[in-house]
Amino acid sequence: MTEAALTAATQRRTLVVLVAAQILSGAGLAAGVTVGSLLAQELLNSTSLAGLPSALGTAGSVLAAAIVARISQSHGRRPGLATGYLLGAIGSAGVIAGAVADSPALFFAGLFVYGAGTSTNLQARYAGADLASPAHRARAVSTVLVATTVGGVAGPLLAAPTGDLSAGLGIPYLAGPFLLAGAAYAIAALVLAVWLRPDPLLLARTVEDATPDQPSAQPDQRRTGVTAGTLVMVITQVVMVAIMTMTPVHLQHHGHGTVAAGVVIAIHLAAMYLPSPLTGWLVDRYSSVLIATASGLTLLAAGLVAATTYSVAGLAVALALLGLGWNLGLVSGTAIVTAAVPPATRASTQGLVDVCIAVAGAFGGLVSGVVVAEAGYPLLAAAGGVLALGVVPVVALAARADCRQHRRREECGA
Repeated sequence: MTEAALTAATQRRTLVVLVAAQILSGAGLAAGVTVGSLLAQELLNSTSLAGLPSALGTAGSVLAAAIVARISQSHGRRPGLATGYLLGAIGSAGVIAGAVADSPALFFAGLFVYGAGTSTNLQARYAGADLASPAHRARAVSTVLVATTVGGVAGPLLAAPTGDLSAGLGIPYLAGPFLLAGAAYAIAALVLAVWLRPDPLLLARTVEDATPDQPSAQPDQRRTGVTAGTLVMVITQVVMVAIMTMTPVHLQHHGHGTVAAGVVIAIHLAAMYLPSPLTGWLVDRYSSVLIATASGLTLLAAGLVAATTYSVAGLAVALALLGLGWNLGLVSGTAIVTAAVPPATRASTQGLVDVCIAVAGAFGGLVSGVVVAEAGYPLLAAAGGVLALGVVPVVALAARADCRQHRRREECGA
């Protein structure tokens, strides 16, 4: 078997293992999205602080993104990702303990650690692209992302059953989904630790060392690509988190219960991940710049729809558009960043990018509760949609980087 064929076979195995872990982690991250804000509102008896769980979770993901990236850069994707999911499981246990003890401090500490699962779920997409050819890189990223759909949709739909289970165990009803999250994250860590071999990042470095004559981006092109891709993902993240976080509270304020919130969030999570194969194909077939522009326009539509409806059906449509816009931005932004950096420095750069994304999410979650308390959900949604248009001028940077890289390849005869 040739080296290229061996690399391709390893890539297929890597994707299978990552898909299995992503299905599990999808269920884990869905718990906080579905009931986190409601549980905080119950513990604190305050709507203005209902966005705090999202902010703490994403703040925790900032630290976790750095930790996972550092471990991955030094030792490979397998120990990095497994560590991140294990932290997510520990955080889930902390959330449950805080709810049982009626301790906001313990609850919030658990949420902070729980955020590690979210950042690890996102960083796994990079592992899918480590061994992929440039022409199939976005599709490899999308394959990992779409696997999250299964767990992401099942998690919210299991909010009521896990709530009943937890109540029978003497645990507050709204803490039930975190039982599922803890188990899912722990099993995902085990799957990666046992089966993600050989490590895709370490193998990618070996392959690159064996082909030193391949053309690569120049330093200024790398900086431009990383900056543009990061900004695309940061903008889409802050808009998505802000609107998503307060939607369950908005539904509750208009007489809709946990089941309705679970259905809307399930639709949202499906839209975040299910379109990934199509998005990846579009990025590879056309360009990341075009798809990033579509992301900004889709998020604008989501914000406008959310701002003008109070029904479950209307908010389901808005959250579906919100998830789709986020997906378009994440896949296109990831492709821009991954193409700009070589395997030797890939994990550390990608980790820094995800730290920026996590900070943006923390900001969106924290501000969302304050905005809704002071000005209402419609203003939050509309403002988020307008902010998303910031993606459009940003992609001009990516277009310029793509053009320079294309000319470079032509000059090298690639």
